[in-house]
Amino acid sequence: MTRAYQVVDASRPQDVFVALRAALADGGPAVVPRSGAPREHAEASAEQAAAWPAQAERAPQNVALVIETSGSTGVPKRVALSVDALLASAAASAGAVGGQGQWLLALPSHYVAGAQVLVRSLAAGTEPVYYGEGHFDPRRFAELTGELTDDQLYTSLVPVQLARLVDAAEGGAREVGAALRRFDGLLVGGQSLDTRLRERAEELGARILTTYGSSETAGGCVYDRVPIGTTVVRAVDGLLEISGPSLAEGYIGDEGRTAASFYEEGGARWYRTGDLGEVVDGRVTVRGRSDNVIISGGEKVLLDAVERVVRALPALGDVVVVAAPDDEWGQVPVVVATGGGSLDDVRERVVRELGRAAAPARIVTVTDLPRLSNGKPDRVSAARLARVAGSAESET
Repeated sequence: MTRAYQVVDASRPQDVFVALRAALADGGPAVVPRSGAPREHAEASAEQAAAWPAQAERAPQNVALVIETSGSTGVPKRVALSVDALLASAAASAGAVGGQGQWLLALPSHYVAGAQVLVRSLAAGTEPVYYGEGHFDPRRFAELTGELTDDQLYTSLVPVQLARLVDAAEGGAREVGAALRRFDGLLVGGQSLDTRLRERAEELGARILTTYGSSETAGGCVYDRVPIGTTVVRAVDGLLEISGPSLAEGYIGDEGRTAASFYEEGGARWYRTGDLGEVVDGRVTVRGRSDNVIISGGEKVLLDAVERVVRALPALGDVVVVAAPDDEWGQVPVVVATGGGSLDDVRERVVRELGRAAAPARIVTVTDLPRLSNGKPDRVSAARLARVAGSAESET
């Protein structure tokens, strides 16, 4: 049996909420939340611009939500999530945070973290409060927090949003600090959370829970490095794999990618994440993306590791580390940052912790770090900026 697809404008999360209710409870059409904004990456636009789903296309009966994403690398995916996977994820999340409650939706509903806020609200029988579109403003966040009425309150953020809230609270916006303290849990995911930022938030009284997961796992399935619910995480040849009831069915229209990412072993279904990491005593450590490794002067350099080191240098501001071509070394790390800083100091710090091959070749200063609409760094655009800056240097 099959069901229809329903494309819903993600700029109207209330409509996504209603459509998800029908898909989860009444066998309504599978929901495809879609942003009306231009696609983030020109590299992905040709394929993603194609009209989908066609009127005659049907979803498998068990599929309730399809998350379309180009990710941070420009490769498009359509991740199919079943009713069971979505509800299993919501139940596991409730168990990890201490119960169900009311949510403030501060993320786009066409990304899995935003869609899962709506699913968790439906599972809890509560009405979410919607931040809406536009620039993330800490004072507006605080104002909307005042509209929450349940005994238990939650929200899901990306690190850049948390940083703005903490900066505002430390800068004297008492209402923002009070809002942070109202939540029984602030889930922070999408990328690694700087340790010092977490400490600052907790000093303000916020209860922070870092999350790790993806669209393929129906959102976060590891909280504060511990798998939630019945999720199992293991490392195979240094790469993380995940099993559990929240796994996606696969990728719509891409059997090859589905077969490459999902497989069965010993009666369990596993998802190959593509993330480097390890699991020790049940605690998960994520090192970074396996496709975010370069060879510089014959040595492997994990750009995520370089990024973690340079983020600890406050003068650089918001930071992302990308690869750039180099005539001598093949590829080199480049720091794209909103702040200033001494390249010699940055290189010295990185060499001390990671070795000489990991030392950034230059710092590219930008007014604002390029980001995707979900708040994650736009690494494709940042790499383009690094290449342009490198070409300009070579011409002078």
